[in-house]
Amino acid sequence: MARLSLVIGNKNYSSWSMRAWILMTHFRIAFDEIQTWLYQPDTEASIKRYSPTGLVPCLIDGPLHIWDTLAIAEYLAEKFPNENLWPAARDARAIARSVTAEMHSGFGALRRSMPMNIRNRYPCKGRGDEVDRDIARLEAMWNDCRRRLGGGGDFLFGQFSIADAFYAPIVFRFNTYGVRPRDLAGTYMQAMLASPALQKLAREAASEGHALSVYDDRYPA
Repeated sequence: MARLSLVIGNKNYSSWSMRAWILMTHFRIAFDEIQTWLYQPDTEASIKRYSPTGLVPCLIDGPLHIWDTLAIAEYLAEKFPNENLWPAARDARAIARSVTAEMHSGFGALRRSMPMNIRNRYPCKGRGDEVDRDIARLEAMWNDCRRRLGGGGDFLFGQFSIADAFYAPIVFRFNTYGVRPRDLAGTYMQAMLASPALQKLAREAASEGHALSVYDDRYPA
């Protein structure tokens, strides 16, 4: 069986890459990294060797190239059914798919105003009415998932799932920008930050040694 490969951008900045990387790392799905630095003259051309969109991530399985984050997650769930990448219970699985799809397409204000930057800290930056509405929705969602469906573990649906991998970038953003969700949402955020996959990504983001001013100069100290 051919070894999987994952095409990613900078670990410190690429939230889309992070979702697939966190998912595969948590579930110990072996893969080779193909990393391309973002915002370089040859970035798009380099990624287009693997992905028709010129965007990351892209999963490579032999001749098969899968270039959408949600499609990658669904493919891995089918390829590794014994890993239970989605919750086992039907109702929990339906809600997990709903919140994952909401993350995939939503929270635009927060993404724009609080760009990913794992290794820096910008407390209280990026706030505004639209961002605060996104934060309120996230807090309510996390509290609801943990309260109703989170028994048996520390994550949204108890055990780590695709949904948690999709919300890892929000967890890192909250940590960077000093957002502290309340109640069960707060304990969920701390459990995520303490998880081995997120800890590993944070270490590697801190040491990758490639800075991008488009991110780092957004909110100068």
